[in-house]
Amino acid sequence: MVSFCDDQTIKDLEFPIVLEQLYQYCVGPTAQSKSLSIQAIPDHKELQQALSKVNEWVQIKDENLSFPALQFEELALEIQLLPKKNASLPMESFIRIRDASDLVNRLVIFFQKHEDRFFCLRSSLTDVYYTEDLIGLIDQVFDKRGQVKDDASETLLVIRQRIKSVQQQINRNFDKELKRLLRAGFLSDTKETYFDNRRMLSVLSTHKRQVAGSISGSSKTGTVTYIEPQVNVPLNFEMEQLLDDERKEIFKILQVLTANCYAYFPLICGYQNSLTELDFLHAKCRLARSMNACLPAISEEQEIQLIDAYHPVLKWKNEKQQKNTFPQSVKMDKFSRMLVISGPNAGGKSITLKTIGLLQLMIQCGLLIPVHPNSRISLFHKLLTDIGDNQSIENELSTYSYRLKRMRYFLEIANRKTLLLLDEFGTGSDPELGGALAEVFFEELYQKKSFGVITTHYSNIKLKADELKNAINGCMLFNTETLQPLYKFSMGQPGSSFTFEVATINGIPSDIIEKAKSKLDVNRVKMDRLLAELQKEKSYLSRLNKEHISAQEKAEAARVKYTTLFEQLDKKMNERRTKMEQEDKYLTLGKRLQSFIDRYKTRGKGKDINAELLQDVKKYIAVEKSKIEEAKKAAQLKSVAAAKKKQKTTNQPKKDPYQQNKIMVGSLVKIIATKQKGQVENIDQDDITITFGFARLKVHRSKLMLVE
Repeated sequence: MVSFCDDQTIKDLEFPIVLEQLYQYCVGPTAQSKSLSIQAIPDHKELQQALSKVNEWVQIKDENLSFPALQFEELALEIQLLPKKNASLPMESFIRIRDASDLVNRLVIFFQKHEDRFFCLRSSLTDVYYTEDLIGLIDQVFDKRGQVKDDASETLLVIRQRIKSVQQQINRNFDKELKRLLRAGFLSDTKETYFDNRRMLSVLSTHKRQVAGSISGSSKTGTVTYIEPQVNVPLNFEMEQLLDDERKEIFKILQVLTANCYAYFPLICGYQNSLTELDFLHAKCRLARSMNACLPAISEEQEIQLIDAYHPVLKWKNEKQQKNTFPQSVKMDKFSRMLVISGPNAGGKSITLKTIGLLQLMIQCGLLIPVHPNSRISLFHKLLTDIGDNQSIENELSTYSYRLKRMRYFLEIANRKTLLLLDEFGTGSDPELGGALAEVFFEELYQKKSFGVITTHYSNIKLKADELKNAINGCMLFNTETLQPLYKFSMGQPGSSFTFEVATINGIPSDIIEKAKSKLDVNRVKMDRLLAELQKEKSYLSRLNKEHISAQEKAEAARVKYTTLFEQLDKKMNERRTKMEQEDKYLTLGKRLQSFIDRYKTRGKGKDINAELLQDVKKYIAVEKSKIEEAKKAAQLKSVAAAKKKQKTTNQPKKDPYQQNKIMVGSLVKIIATKQKGQVENIDQDDITITFGFARLKVHRSKLMLVE
């Protein structure tokens, strides 16, 4: 992680809070260890693979697919013991291996059922395969309760049969003695007890000399003596020998089973690697779902385009307090790589800056981020921050000295693959002198072609951002009517600090505020007022634009709905018309047939009584047959003519007055009906997605014209 960002950056961006949440979602120690030592992934292809794995798992969860539950115990101990000569794994180890094998088999079956999906997640199982051999080996020895079977070996079967027989004899002898002594009145109320897993008679101490057996102890008061009946003493000794023989035989059985399992050692190692990786990926999936995160597009060009981005830590805190969290949208590329954010205190400047930094850090560590799916983000080699009031007591550095040392470090390493986040840029010293030095630092970082997000109140920094070609201003919006911050970010213009407005909110008397204004340069006050008015006007226009786009989307949805309903109705009408024509035809045929039936004579003289009728029937059938054949020929001729016309039309160049066929991703286009211009972001056949600032609209190609 140090190569990508330092410890101070990780702390500034509150990344440890995210990692702690990830840690809580991990099940096993290996995944937990990975979560706390997570590293940024420098390779674009490797990162895309890691993110796709998590995204596929989120899809599985969203679709409620029956993915096997990841309930397993890690096999680190088994992997350590298996290669050792004459080793014998403990009984619970074989149960863990069996459960792991069964789980992997179910995972393999799941991916086979969805063979055309989840290719990235499936790659986590490349070192394992479906087999029942290991399960079969273990099931030959263990029963469903996890105990060694009686018939695991012939010797064990004989031993256990003898154990059962001796135990039965011990119980018979004991019950016989119990009844005898009970009749004699020698036993206490408890009658019997257990001592070292042996049944003992609870004999009243006054009668202990009258009971033959081995004394094992007495009660605390001494009134009861625990005696093993004499008849069971040799049997219990034999039982101990048999149990020892059983333990030795089980050890031999497990030793053989261990050797047999060692033949599958690479597969068992694969179980450990695959299942712990899936555990870690599952934790990432749970983290993503907890913050409603998704996978944005990973661009190979240097750009940051976050749409409806949330700061996850802030959102978690606000949800606990039942507060709203406002999403931010930011767009930076090689033409706007230095973003200067201004606006009132407590308006959200630092949160916007931290949101950009934390989401960049998360995505490069293989974590999905809470943004709109249409967002785009690229990779950086370095991410560094200068946020907050950091003092070094150890080195006796003031805040400003610390920030100067930090800035010197930034100037040494900054390049086009660096993302810098500078909060309250230039503060900590004399406003004029600090502002001048901050402006020079800003120019130097700009010359190094770095990407940077800077929050400031200095007017000279805002003006410099406006002058430089590849820098851009942005501001946090402020409601000038209610004098409350809106916590919404807007790009394109600097913002007023609303110093006097914020002072008014906090109860500063108006006469003091007016006195303060009188001490300022008139032009400075006018500029601040102008910025406030521009911001208000821009907010109004932005709202109108959103309402216009929303109205367009509703109108388009209504048009599509009307067209669909019209087509469905037209189809039903055609089907009904066809059906009516068929019914009319059958009715005519029925009437004609009925007339033939009415003319048919059953009585009369001569054999040719119905000859004339039969002649009319044949003539009618011939006429109807010729009509059917003529209709078929007409349909064939029509089909051939249509095919020739289509071929002729295809060969002829189509007229394209609006150059619609030349529209491609990145083109500037105009909606023919509304004359609204936008840039093409995506093309799906004839459905084209256009961006208007941060708004998006999907429009059919036929409704657009190419501008450039």
